[in-house]
Amino acid sequence: MITLRLTKDLLKDMKTTSIEDMNVPPLLSWHVNIYNLNNRKHIVFVNDLTRLSVIIDGIRTGQLERLKEKFLLTLQEYLLEEGIKENLINTYLELGAEVVISKTNSRSVLGTMKEVTFFIEDDFKDNIERLKWLNRLIHKPIDYKKPIDFFKESVKDHKY
Repeated sequence: MITLRLTKDLLKDMKTTSIEDMNVPPLLSWHVNIYNLNNRKHIVFVNDLTRLSVIIDGIRTGQLERLKEKFLLTLQEYLLEEGIKENLINTYLELGAEVVISKTNSRSVLGTMKEVTFFIEDDFKDNIERLKWLNRLIHKPIDYKKPIDFFKESVKDHKY
């Protein structure tokens, strides 16, 4: 089960409430926030364990189911582009067959999210290029590793 931990602003925007805080492995937990990039509304996801970032757009107010679907689809597409084996991605996504909504619970992850969303404009030709660039920034909470490398390591080692 993948847990999406929405900020108060995003909970309000999606017109939903969170369920009780569930204890899930950090690799299956993502903090999520609303973000303006290039004068358009985007949703940013940051993985609790690896700090891997995924950004999606095209989600309107109250489209929670569409948000879940587009996140899983974008994550799959991005991980394939990064060369992660399809069977590892499918195993991870099967665990995400059920997606639950919760509240944020980590100031550290929120701090990383603030770093990831520091820029408000960019000129990447597509979202995959943006994600490749973002996930090669190093972060202190993951011992100065690149999020994509740490995610690959964690998925291979089945740290769920």
